[in-house]
Amino acid sequence: MPAVPLALPPPGLTTDDSLPVSRVLPRRLVRISRYPTGEPYFAASGANRFDAPGYLTGAPEFRSCYFGFSSRVAIAESLLHDEIPVEGAFRFSFDALKQRYAHRFPGSTLRVLDLTGATLKRLSGHADLSATAFYTVTQQWSLAVFSNPLDFDGFMYMSRHLNTERAVVLFDRAAAKVQSKPPPLALPDTPGFAAAAAAFNIVAA
Repeated sequence: MPAVPLALPPPGLTTDDSLPVSRVLPRRLVRISRYPTGEPYFAASGANRFDAPGYLTGAPEFRSCYFGFSSRVAIAESLLHDEIPVEGAFRFSFDALKQRYAHRFPGSTLRVLDLTGATLKRLSGHADLSATAFYTVTQQWSLAVFSNPLDFDGFMYMSRHLNTERAVVLFDRAAAKVQSKPPPLALPDTPGFAAAAAAFNIVAA
């Protein structure tokens, strides 16, 4: 049987007010950024998997920001996002690594939908939510979660670049709940970076 590509979200994702709400503390989140200030930054460029589809008409329904639940997944989804390993290694200069910053976030409890596992399957979804290159479909899933009457702050999904871990996208309605804790650390100084560098084989160029 041929694989069935991810379809548009079912109507229930937009209307079902009995979906389970997961609660996440912002301090669990990590965001790797090129900037030491201005985080978390909520954008609506349309260039990312779960951005608002309304960017096409210049009227995005929301702005979004992406995080990992660990340094490893945050590094995989940012620093390594567009990189291809050479002979099994990712090579960066130390200066390039120092120009990335790891942000942590105090704040209020977030209410998110865990859009993985059995919940995703019950909603007629599958791993393509994190893997398909057709963002026009995944952005409609994001809009459906945003439009749900439970007013989710965002949702969890499986990382494409580290498919053993979850990441989370937040809508800008959650901005007041998540504030960066200054000062951020340069990426090489971040607790967990050494272990992540060893796991991914990130080496000095």
